[in-house]
Amino acid sequence: MQTQLVPLAAGELNPLLPHTVEIVLSLVVFGILFFAVSKFVAPKFEEIYTERTKAIEGGLAAAETKQAEADAKLAELEKQLADARHEAARIREEAREQGAQIVAEMREQAQTEAARIVDHGKAQIEAERQQAVTSLRAEVGTLATTLAGRIVGESLDDDERQSRVVERFLADLEAGTPGSGVN
Repeated sequence: MQTQLVPLAAGELNPLLPHTVEIVLSLVVFGILFFAVSKFVAPKFEEIYTERTKAIEGGLAAAETKQAEADAKLAELEKQLADARHEAARIREEAREQGAQIVAEMREQAQTEAARIVDHGKAQIEAERQQAVTSLRAEVGTLATTLAGRIVGESLDDDERQSRVVERFLADLEAGTPGSGVN
């Protein structure tokens, strides 16, 4: 099927073209709407847009300020943490030095106490040895006197004589030579 275009007669209106009154009326309404929008609506949009822009910029500035404050706080806290770590290391080192000093002092005290105990022990042993020597001298003297009295056949009850004999006998024993006899 084919459609043919038929030309319009001279007085007929073209349905595709609007009427001149409609065009003029449309232009007037468009002008009024344009004027109303540009006078009332567009400034409101501009004002709201400006307020939002300022609010966003203010929020960004506040966020940047807060971020800068947070960064400064973080740097300060990191500095404090580093200082605290340094202080803790210093305290540990001081404690280690004090511990070593205490150990050295305790060791020195222990050595001094050990030397004192050894010296006291030696003095006590020497005193006991002297006491034993004295006791043995007295006992040996008594035994020697009794023995000499039996050998000689007379009593050596005289204390002075007995002392001389005992002293001579002990001196001979210490010298390593046998005694020469009794006076």
